[in-house]
Amino acid sequence: MQRKHYALPVRAKDASKLRVGIVISRFNADITDNLLCGARETLEQWGVKKANVHVFHVPGSFELPLGALKLIRKKKLDCIVALGCVIKGETKHDEYIASAVSHGFIRLMLDHAIPIGFGVITPNSLAQAKVRSRGKTNKGSEATIAALEMALL
Repeated sequence: MQRKHYALPVRAKDASKLRVGIVISRFNADITDNLLCGARETLEQWGVKKANVHVFHVPGSFELPLGALKLIRKKKLDCIVALGCVIKGETKHDEYIASAVSHGFIRLMLDHAIPIGFGVITPNSLAQAKVRSRGKTNKGSEATIAALEMALL
């Protein structure tokens, strides 16, 4: 019998002193804008001041790691949230993009010792993307929680 793993609910903590960067892809903006809404709501719940949130838009998901690096260099941040959407197509393009982006973020986290919440969704369809970018299943919110938790360690 397989065990089911459930994520424990996370209670908002006091993150009022944190400085947070958000790097967001303009490609699939109808989805990424929803992810950003989830991220902003979570930041508000955790007490992050609006003046301490720095949003940086990039053309697509592939450019997210470089956008994050520029944020790291420009601002003194405690964490970054990366938001993007790479929808599966008829080729393996989505796999290459998602792999490159995730490797880029791992390198940034380790090289700069800064947490990056991975909010780059990789759905099979637009319908799946909509589900993952709204309401209780908003991956922008989940990525923000992960980044904040790591910053508060």
